[in-house]
Amino acid sequence: MNELDTAVRAAVRAAAPYATAVTVAVAREDQDQVRCHGHLGHERSAPCTPDTVFELGSVSKTFTALLLAELAAHGELALDDPVERLLPPDWRPVTVRSPEPMRLLHLATHTSGLPRLPPGLLAGAVPNWSGNPYAAFGEEKLRAALPRTTVRRRPGSRYRYSNYGVGLLGRVLAETGGLPYGDLLSERVCRPLGLTATGCSPDAPDRAVGYRRGRATPPWSIPGLPGAGAVRSSGADLLRYLRAHLDGPQPGDGGSALKEALGEVQRARLRRPHSSDELCLVWNRRRSGGRELYFHTGATRGFTAFVGFSREAACAVAVLANTGPTLDGRFVQAAYEVLRTAAGCRAGR
Repeated sequence: MNELDTAVRAAVRAAAPYATAVTVAVAREDQDQVRCHGHLGHERSAPCTPDTVFELGSVSKTFTALLLAELAAHGELALDDPVERLLPPDWRPVTVRSPEPMRLLHLATHTSGLPRLPPGLLAGAVPNWSGNPYAAFGEEKLRAALPRTTVRRRPGSRYRYSNYGVGLLGRVLAETGGLPYGDLLSERVCRPLGLTATGCSPDAPDRAVGYRRGRATPPWSIPGLPGAGAVRSSGADLLRYLRAHLDGPQPGDGGSALKEALGEVQRARLRRPHSSDELCLVWNRRRSGGRELYFHTGATRGFTAFVGFSREAACAVAVLANTGPTLDGRFVQAAYEVLRTAAGCRAGR
């Protein structure tokens, strides 16, 4: 058994005891492998396949970043555009206690000054906290939350991870593109890249059932902030998505604007506080074992996801499980080790 096989087996074990379906997809140079384990779950005994759809949680944010960069490459907006200018005309913006306006770049780098969640979400989430805390927070509640939000630090001055920020970014992009977020993502990113199993619909026929501590969870719904966590995808689709970050889109996959966007999301924008890690447009970038690694994680109540790639090593990895995250993060750490192993990183962090 080689080192990569060992790392893959460790990731599958780390999803125990509650996951019924685990997918580990690896691309190295010109070879792709999608290794599937288990079945779709609950009363659905169909086996997990490369086309099995998993909820991605915050990995959705990487799609939102690419959509932002693609619209910018087409000249429909600019990363430095103030958010207020691009909101629907009848929406009141947040209050920014600074002469520096909040810009799209700030939303995509978690430096907007917005809190992790919008005001009002937690109070409305209590009845459904264990199932889906975002389900009752729709667009009208987002609209109502904006004027209740005050940003007291200068935008761009401090990193603070924010579902609110990237969710708001998705809403701004939908306004600019003239389509709901999911439709716009399909038109501008998924269809050009050939991602046939990727989108925001909860009704995919090949979807796995999610589990939280062994109990089945309902399909994830995040109607007010889809850009922060509504995307679903399969192992096969994610390899194609990640390969586009390695190689650029293939002929017929969307042309020069999308290729420019794929490069733009990989540019480092800031260094994370108390860390050597850098932040690009949503993507984390880390120098590890002699390799430059890009990665992001995500979770819903019933799923955990990890994606990453290394251009230096010409490799990409997606690791998916139909079980919610654990406090010790063992599945995510095991997935990260699959990426390090596939990239040929030296021992150590």
